[in-house]
Amino acid sequence: MSDTLSQTPEQELGALDAYSQVVVSVAEQLTPRVAALEVSHRQRDGSYANGAGSAVVFTNDGFLLTNAHVVGSAEAGRVAFADGTAVPFHVVGTDPLSDLAVVRADGVTPAPARLGEAADLRVGQLVVAVGNPLGLAGSITAGVVSALGRSLPTRAGSNVRIIDDVIQTDAALNPGNSGGALVVASGEVVGINTAVAGVGVGLAIPINSITRQIVAALMAEGRVRRAYLGVAGTPAPLPPLLASQRAQKTGLRIAEVVPGGPAERAGLRSGDLLLSANSEAVVSAQTLQRLMLGDAIGQPVALTVLRSDALVDVIATPVELGATD
Repeated sequence: MSDTLSQTPEQELGALDAYSQVVVSVAEQLTPRVAALEVSHRQRDGSYANGAGSAVVFTNDGFLLTNAHVVGSAEAGRVAFADGTAVPFHVVGTDPLSDLAVVRADGVTPAPARLGEAADLRVGQLVVAVGNPLGLAGSITAGVVSALGRSLPTRAGSNVRIIDDVIQTDAALNPGNSGGALVVASGEVVGINTAVAGVGVGLAIPINSITRQIVAALMAEGRVRRAYLGVAGTPAPLPPLLASQRAQKTGLRIAEVVPGGPAERAGLRSGDLLLSANSEAVVSAQTLQRLMLGDAIGQPVALTVLRSDALVDVIATPVELGATD
């Protein structure tokens, strides 16, 4: 009995099975770094409603990453950590179209979590969801990556966007876990938990090259600038001979061209099959979205479309996406 009570943490960890060792290790690393957010949203009628969620410390100087829907219209709030400390925070920037937000604690924060790369994930891989719902520090659930490449529609005003490469997991997401971390065995954060899609299905915004650009823009400017072409479409197959020649199975069938927009001015028409943009194959709306970040504003984009049986090349110059576009 005395030998059991005197075991070191390393000895205790060694007595656990491999699965438990991973979950315990992740919990110990991430619980201090995942905070509870308390915010107050102003509603349309002028009243205030309280909200809560989780957030992940990701820099040494107090920046935390969470969901835009957790922050909402709030400009500030309170952040509480697992050790019981709590400090005010202010909102640095939100981007509803990626459901990401950056806030900054106005006080001392724990050491940051390490951000990983969601592109390296595999279906069936063990992941751990770490949240801090309602101030109940250390909500830990474990599961596996059940699917990759899922899509999640988001909206900001009249703008609708599809977040692509969303991670699907069967790790249970409890109320208030939105904004918390999805973590792999190494302790790296590969996603920000965002939604419960159904019984046993949770979704997380991936940490990848695109979200890193979004986070950097939020930290630098407080918002994300996006380019706008003014087209809407759906994936459609290429004719077999053209598909073989281009090594590309699908393109984007343009269903709508916004009057007066950059695409119409460039000569694109409804019914065109968009094949490429700046020599990159366009296989879906998400492919085009990835090219339409701030750097593309005002920069000519070479587009190739199939119109009837002819290949047509046009040059379109995207403008900045506005609140009513």
